[in-house]
Amino acid sequence: MNLLSPEWTALLYLVAAICFILALKGLSSPRSARRGNLIGAAGALLAVLTLFFSMKMENIPLILAAIALGSLIAVPVARRVHMTAMPQLVGAFNGVGGGAAALVAFLELEEHSASPWIRVAIVFTMLVGAISFSGSAVTVAKLQGIISGRPLIFPGMRWVMVLVLAAAAAIAVLLVTTGDGMWGGILLAVGLVAGLLLVFPVGGADVPIVISLLNAFTGLAVAASGVVLGNVLLVVAGTLVGASGTILTRVMAQAMGRSVVGTMFGAFRGGSTAGSTAISDRPVKSMTAQDVGVLLAYAQKVVIVPGYGLAVAQGQHTIAELAQVLEARGVEVIFGIHPVAGRMPGHMNVLLAEANVPYESLKEMSEVNPEFKTTDVVLVVGANDVVNPAAKTTPGSPIYGMPILEVGDAGQIVFLKRSMRPGFAGIENELLFDPKTSLLFGDAKDSLTQVLTAVKES
Repeated sequence: MNLLSPEWTALLYLVAAICFILALKGLSSPRSARRGNLIGAAGALLAVLTLFFSMKMENIPLILAAIALGSLIAVPVARRVHMTAMPQLVGAFNGVGGGAAALVAFLELEEHSASPWIRVAIVFTMLVGAISFSGSAVTVAKLQGIISGRPLIFPGMRWVMVLVLAAAAAIAVLLVTTGDGMWGGILLAVGLVAGLLLVFPVGGADVPIVISLLNAFTGLAVAASGVVLGNVLLVVAGTLVGASGTILTRVMAQAMGRSVVGTMFGAFRGGSTAGSTAISDRPVKSMTAQDVGVLLAYAQKVVIVPGYGLAVAQGQHTIAELAQVLEARGVEVIFGIHPVAGRMPGHMNVLLAEANVPYESLKEMSEVNPEFKTTDVVLVVGANDVVNPAAKTTPGSPIYGMPILEVGDAGQIVFLKRSMRPGFAGIENELLFDPKTSLLFGDAKDSLTQVLTAVKES
């Protein structure tokens, strides 16, 4: 017996779908992002409850057990995760979603053995979901440092990829035509291998783009699983995720100055960004925190460029206070945000929003680049690749062609760095050796605290 009639189920699914659409609209702006998240969460809750009460009552205990188990795992992990590990958490959630869709499709294979058209949707869901699961696992391992962030390739790897994809296509045809569950298990295994081979060659700063692409894959797999299950809401939600993930992937690839294909397969021709541990021994000009504080205190216009190092040091609250103190002295302060700064889309926006930095102070690359020519001091905190002029001047560089923040146009540049280690792309930044560039070495939060004290005392 079902507690909800089909009519009420369809109506509530429609309301949930509208919530998802409104959530995406809200997420298009920092001002409305929190409201968008809440609307999306409400829509998801409504969808789950609707499904729950439209199920046969004998399935309820199993569903409750699954929800309890998932909550016991997810809630502690989500509450304890640091901002620096948020990209890994997003990658893990994305992979779990793709894997779940693939498993559901596999279990539904026997139910739809007589329908070739549904089997097409099943094959698509299984293959794409498996690729998303294993590929996401690799991105998480790369970002977490479990495996090297450098492209992992071996001789003949491209031909192995071709063979695996050809095998996947052949098995998919056999599964659609025969409906034999044995081919379903083999297809899942081949999909997992394809996901590994797809992401292993990606390195360095390209990993966030791959996370976005795999997110789109998961959305498409979920949409196809909606066709398999006859659930319209899954089709709508999956399509929204797939479409938005595809758009975001293209935007990020453009921000890196490369195509999506170039991102995925660039390592085969040396074009994928590759991490390095090499440390330069070239001389640089250094400053004390007191010197930097005085320089900032008597500037008229300051642009702050945050990067992953700021997130690692958890210095967002200190830098927000520094901006407030400077503004109280009459200094114009702007935060310059590169689209791929950090380890995931919007990483810096979220980090600074956590510290209550006003949305009006956050300027995207296209807005802030013209401002550098009239800027007295640029404070680069934990960023490197997004300001590296090699993207414009060095053909063959892993980041060549990537649009950058034009901090070199400013009057003075100060880098807050832990060491001379290169950025995630693993290449030296010539801007560090520019006569108007100074470096303040140390943990970003500690350095910012000292600079803040020096500004207050100036």
